[in-house]
Amino acid sequence: MTRMSGLPRAEPSRTWSLGSSPWQAIPPASAPRARLIIDNDFSGDPDDLYQLVHHLLSPSVTIPLVVASHLRPDDPFDPSDRQAENAASVVRDLFARMGLTSSAVIVQGSNGALEDRRTPQRSAAVAAIVAEAMRDDLSTPLFYVAGGGLTDLASAWLVEPRIAERLTVVWIGGSEHGGLAVPPPNAMPIEYNLLIDLIAGQVVFTDSTLPIWQVPRDVYRQCLVSDAELRLRVAAAGPLGRHLYDEVAAVFALVGTHLGGASETYALGDSPLVLLTALQSLFEPDSTSSRHVQRPTPAIQDDGSYRAVAGARPMRVYTWVDTRLMFEDFYLKLAEFERWQSTGPTAGVSA
Repeated sequence: MTRMSGLPRAEPSRTWSLGSSPWQAIPPASAPRARLIIDNDFSGDPDDLYQLVHHLLSPSVTIPLVVASHLRPDDPFDPSDRQAENAASVVRDLFARMGLTSSAVIVQGSNGALEDRRTPQRSAAVAAIVAEAMRDDLSTPLFYVAGGGLTDLASAWLVEPRIAERLTVVWIGGSEHGGLAVPPPNAMPIEYNLLIDLIAGQVVFTDSTLPIWQVPRDVYRQCLVSDAELRLRVAAAGPLGRHLYDEVAAVFALVGTHLGGASETYALGDSPLVLLTALQSLFEPDSTSSRHVQRPTPAIQDDGSYRAVAGARPMRVYTWVDTRLMFEDFYLKLAEFERWQSTGPTAGVSA
């Protein structure tokens, strides 16, 4: 699982809270224009830590909830039966490393998948998701950005179907669509994130009316960074950057022993969640630097494949993402944050 140790953790001298960005010498010119519920399996592949840090450092969005969700049973990253609990601990550890005091936004999801398509897995996360989606005091768009399984979102919809009218789902997961891409060599029969909770995927795609922006496997595999980038632009960015690098380095070492040597690249496949929400265009806001097609939302079958549904609601399927904008923005924000965090004992501004 994602580790919470490694190099000794130095408590940062500067603290801050969500809603502020004291590391920016030139403050943001306007208020955030979107809300995000972030849902990820934080005890798994460390690409989710990069996505979370990037979102936390993006002042164009507010983050009322960070949902800590589970992996599939016996996942090599975390084979325990308390994966969501571990994920919440990982997020709290990351907040502490960043000097971020807003730990009240962290909510734990279910430790297990749905058992059928009618019964929710109730949790603190599900109640919080419904409450946030049903708020009437805010007009900013709400995105549900998910980099793992969909248990908690599906459960929230089963509890309160009206949330489908109030948010847009951005999901990293699902296999390739016919006519758009082909699977990679020796691909898993059911894509990794869908396999976490296939039934939840069926609820979200087949049963619900939730609007979906999907980043399928062929697209999230485009999000490669080199080890040289990670060493020179992440590991060099202070204790936080070194922590992020060490998490990926541990995977390099683990995988290398099983695959006959490590690659020089790593897929930060959850990062499009930031690109498609926080890095939208100024005028006529949208994810204009990336490409998508619109298709009827298919049903997901028991083998993880898609079945066309006549007259189904439209969904976006992304076919290409702007990795230059996405990763350059991350590297610069990480460096800017590290300069601020390392400049002395004075506490940062809290909102």
